[in-house]
Amino acid sequence: MIEAAQFVEAARSRGFTWYAGVPCSFLTPFINYVLQDPSLHYVSAANEGDAVALIAGVALGARDGARGITMMQNSGLGNAVSPLTSLTWTFRLPQLLIVTWRGEPGGADEPQHALMGPITPALLETMEIPWEPFPRDVEAIEPALARAVEHMDKTGRPYALVMQKGSVSPYALDDRAAARSGACAARSDWRGAPQDGLPSRRDALERVIAHTPLRSTVVLASTGFCGRELYALDDRPNQLYMVGSMGCVTPLALGLALARPDLHVVAIDGDGAALMRMGAFATLGAYGPANLTHLLLDNGAHDSTGGQATVSPHVSFAGVAAACGYASAIEGDDLSLVDALFEGGANDGARSGPRFARLAIRRGTPDGLPRPTISPVEVKARLMRHIGAV
Repeated sequence: MIEAAQFVEAARSRGFTWYAGVPCSFLTPFINYVLQDPSLHYVSAANEGDAVALIAGVALGARDGARGITMMQNSGLGNAVSPLTSLTWTFRLPQLLIVTWRGEPGGADEPQHALMGPITPALLETMEIPWEPFPRDVEAIEPALARAVEHMDKTGRPYALVMQKGSVSPYALDDRAAARSGACAARSDWRGAPQDGLPSRRDALERVIAHTPLRSTVVLASTGFCGRELYALDDRPNQLYMVGSMGCVTPLALGLALARPDLHVVAIDGDGAALMRMGAFATLGAYGPANLTHLLLDNGAHDSTGGQATVSPHVSFAGVAAACGYASAIEGDDLSLVDALFEGGANDGARSGPRFARLAIRRGTPDGLPRPTISPVEVKARLMRHIGAV
């Protein structure tokens, strides 16, 4: 058994200063230790996939060798499969995973771990994530970290330490408030425009481009037609196009915004993606900085898969954002909302934090819309060079 400080301080010496995850009793000593060190950063994510995406955002923008660790119970690997296979693997965004081994064969545990316990190693191996047991002796910490860092630097992909019960001694937590308090008032601006009178996705993206200068902003576009249409309009080096990990653009943007307060980070979301991971609203509301802007383009449909309807017409996304603690939240069907979002017209001036706007747009996509010819790894490398992260 080791002390939390022994591992965390050894990890710090190798640049690991960012942590995100969902608690497990095995992880409590780590979380408590990190929370009480002001030079370390811990974000409590709504689910394990969001935590993976957030640390991927840190990897995208971090300078000075900063690295990140995602912590989760092995049951949460199911929630993390999508970003582990279509975000960190695809874009080569490395992170260290600490996965607890509930239901380890040969030990007694709760019934919900009876299947995940035996298959945890195989699941990691299926995702091409090399793993080893979490170090339980002080002498084993440095070699394990060395192997993890070597793999991460060589491949640009995650490495996992699988933690058995009783690996880390308890560490007490002082009471502290982790989240921002209060909520803004959601504002709406609905004109009641018919479907053919709504702005198009192109209209909205052109406004975004006009408000996001190359030198000071990064634009992350959600998977599907959103990224493809942004690419077709203007393939700029400050843009990244998600090609999978539906719903993960906002935690990815949060990680980047936290790691790079010198940049204005813009997440362009879709209604289907936002509905898939609505827990991210709460995380952004609690931890999101003022340099993060969240724009949701809502056409009420899964446009890239045939136009199947979503339930977005029944949801006040601005109301959700306001209730979750965003600094400002507006929604409507007037293209001027995009200008208000970027010009600060939506900000109530009383709080600091991320800004949100949901713009209703009409369905449909231009004929012959191209797919990016630049690969995800090339997009990432270009962006990292542009923002000085490499």
